[in-house]
Amino acid sequence: MSRAMSDRLSIARPDDWHVHLRDGEVLAAVLPFTARDFGRAVVMPNLRPPVATVAQALAYRERILEVLPEGSSFEPLMTLYLTSATSPEEIARLHGSRSMLGVKLYPAGATTHSEAGVRSLDDCTAVLEAMQALDVPLMIHGEVTRPDVDVFDRERIFLDEVLEPLRSRFPALRTVLEHITTAEAVQYVEQAQGRIGATITAHHLRYSRSAMFLGRDGSTGIRPHYYCLPVLKRERHRRELLRAATGGNPRFFLGTDSAPHARNAKETACGCAGCFTAPLAMPLYAQAFEEAGALERLEAFASFHGADFYGLPRNTSTITLLRDAPVELPPIIAAGQPYVPLGEGDVSWSVVR
Repeated sequence: MSRAMSDRLSIARPDDWHVHLRDGEVLAAVLPFTARDFGRAVVMPNLRPPVATVAQALAYRERILEVLPEGSSFEPLMTLYLTSATSPEEIARLHGSRSMLGVKLYPAGATTHSEAGVRSLDDCTAVLEAMQALDVPLMIHGEVTRPDVDVFDRERIFLDEVLEPLRSRFPALRTVLEHITTAEAVQYVEQAQGRIGATITAHHLRYSRSAMFLGRDGSTGIRPHYYCLPVLKRERHRRELLRAATGGNPRFFLGTDSAPHARNAKETACGCAGCFTAPLAMPLYAQAFEEAGALERLEAFASFHGADFYGLPRNTSTITLLRDAPVELPPIIAAGQPYVPLGEGDVSWSVVR
């Protein structure tokens, strides 16, 4: 049970059900921020090359554990990258590992390092049948990638053209629609039959697409650190996401989709998609819930709904957030390049260290 005062909020330690930790020097630089505030995190497999076998996923997990801060109890939960070559036998191996959680579907070309993604789910029938039979969750980046579809409509069209037919064919498949961004996705998850959940990011709760073009002081210009995929949407969609996150529905839970890119890869002629939110994730969520008048519901969204959906125990440790406490982040450098976290100067909450 959360304990809220005028300037303090203590909640059960949250989990991040969708995060990009990268690898090598970048992994070592960004992992401490996720491990500091979250008990567990679902680690995305879109490395290059992709994490497409259980053996690769477990080797990646070992690299994560090797660079964890001393004394950390953080647990990485690993995923497989679904490709046309994924086999039912690999799904059986995943099911037999306590360190593996599910399979990630990237439509080819949908986001960073998605070149190996699925072009047609017809190529994955046997794998999906195995996942349904073994109750292995499918985590979905829900966008179509046809060139004739406007980037702001990709999620909405995916619901009708891909997700609904998929769930009709595999009605018992446990499904997570990742980082939803539209009112239509909220409505779908609220009304759909069967086992379905959805993660919501802090940046999609806090910002609409205007943030990519307008500064807080009213100045105009491209702001690439707000560029992500799925892209930020209109204000009406942000408000629906906020309603869903703060409404107490257990189908919606926290997933930061924190996706670090070096500053020189963001601030360039063709900037990379991804918002690096891990250093300020919980302050950003607290800010959103407070502004919605629903701070008392943050704990369920951040700490309970995801664990319950995946059938995992809730965390028993706690974290405490303070209002109006200075947030001082150290420089974040990897391979000689700075990484810029989203949200600096835009939060009035901080996590007690």
